[in-house]
Amino acid sequence: MKNKLINNLNEYDIQKHPKIKGLQIIEDKNNFPISWLNQQGYCEYSLYLEYFEGIETAPTMAMKTGTIEHQKLEDKFKEDAVPTTFEEVLKTSKEEAAISREIFVISPEFGIRGFIDEIWMTPEEFIIIDDKPGTIPYPSTINQVLAYCLAFKSMIGGDGRIIKAALRERGTDNIFWIEEFDENNESGISFLIDRMQGLFEGSKPFIPTKNKNKCNKCRFQSYCEHF
Repeated sequence: MKNKLINNLNEYDIQKHPKIKGLQIIEDKNNFPISWLNQQGYCEYSLYLEYFEGIETAPTMAMKTGTIEHQKLEDKFKEDAVPTTFEEVLKTSKEEAAISREIFVISPEFGIRGFIDEIWMTPEEFIIIDDKPGTIPYPSTINQVLAYCLAFKSMIGGDGRIIKAALRERGTDNIFWIEEFDENNESGISFLIDRMQGLFEGSKPFIPTKNKNKCNKCRFQSYCEHF
């Protein structure tokens, strides 16, 4: 497979949400980063503290390490990647398989956006990969990669190729979880995204985790009334 460097930052009329940090308003709908689904699965209330209350904390060591390792992978990929467009690689990958990294995906319809770590495009299928430390497919990390699939599917229209979601151990070739993005997965992640939209609109409450082990490791514990 050939490395393809895609620059597809779509231009939309974007407004910042007046009260929620990081939330955008695109086509009259709240639009949030897909990475928030990972945090939501860890502790929903931490989203409230960080983005509604605007509490800032120093990045953890894991966050710093992840940023460094992520950049190394990106720099390595760019060494022999050929620049192209999103539309062009969709067309050519029907005949010749391609790999790309850091593909921006957005769905105004569902109100989500983000960057896919890596995607394999072959004549038969798309495999959307999210790199994670460790080898445990937590529900929160699965939700994140399923949302990338949902946004990607909304961008390719009726392409017809199978879409698969995958989790890979960062810095390795070890794909430790993979599953087809079928109707059940699409329905499940759409339901969760609807809940997220309810949080932003104020129609649903933020629920804190009941796992004290998570609380003990949380960078927001000194600000949290539930700790």
